Amino acid sequence: MKPDHPRDVHHPGPDHGRSHRGDPAPPPPDGILWSLAGDVRSLLMLPSALVLQVAHPAVGAGVEQHSVFRTDPWGRGERSLRSVLLWVYGGDEAVAEGRRLRALHRTIQGTDTRGRRYHALTPANYAWVHATGFPVYRHAQRYLGRPFTEAQERRLYAEWLQVGRILGIHDRDMPRTPEEFWPYYRRVLADELELTPVAKELTATDASVPPPDRGPRPVRVLARILWPALLPPLARFRRFVTIGLMPPDARQALGLPWTPRQERALRVLGGAVRTVVPLLPERLRYLPTARRARARHRAARR
Repeated sequence: MKPDHPRDVHHPGPDHGRSHRGDPAPPPPDGILWSLAGDVRSLLMLPSALVLQVAHPAVGAGVEQHSVFRTDPWGRGERSLRSVLLWVYGGDEAVAEGRRLRALHRTIQGTDTRGRRYHALTPANYAWVHATGFPVYRHAQRYLGRPFTEAQERRLYAEWLQVGRILGIHDRDMPRTPEEFWPYYRRVLADELELTPVAKELTATDASVPPPDRGPRPVRVLARILWPALLPPLARFRRFVTIGLMPPDARQALGLPWTPRQERALRVLGGAVRTVVPLLPERLRYLPTARRARARHRAARR
């Protein structure tokens, strides 16, 4: 539901990065999220979580009415990814980012796809946006890494609740345990989720997406020249991983098709990814924000 207008780019001021007594703690460096969130494999998981978010009528309406995802998709994606990584690796800056996001959402309101009034910070809406990450991580890990043990799953959920507190989500607005989470999750699937216009667009292969406008100039020029040929296969791949790494019950709730042939292809892709990525050096395996945080943590322990 994040509306990424140009004014939303975060420039830390003199008070950012300072912690205050009583601030929620970000996930610990020895936790699951520190190894998972900044791994390049997370880039394959995020589109599924995003579609689950915007499949909620209120969230989808908020994005459609207030976001620049159509006019500036690359900028929006970059800013959203930076924000997500700050929640996990930002230390004191994670708290500042959580405050910034809540302030940003205060004016987001309107009418959803069912004609109901919504506000972005309504607990049920705001919590769902955060909640989607847990089932997607859990499902995608079965393909892209090793499935979580029960203990790891519990730890992941506890760390996800920590991140929720950074975002200003009260404990009463999120299930407290994995056992409590799944009935809540299934209720949202059954009662709320639908293939909203934004969810449909994000799983389409014919959506109009401009060429990348980030990165070195030669790369941008080459991408612009080749974009008519590159976009169709990239759009098909995006749809494939978005639907494939979405939990099957969510996929079914949205009426998104998935065939046995696609499942076999996803298993082949997953096997290659989980074999190759752990062999990569850290500079290639982890995204820059995560890589710098991990390096700082190692240096502080010496």
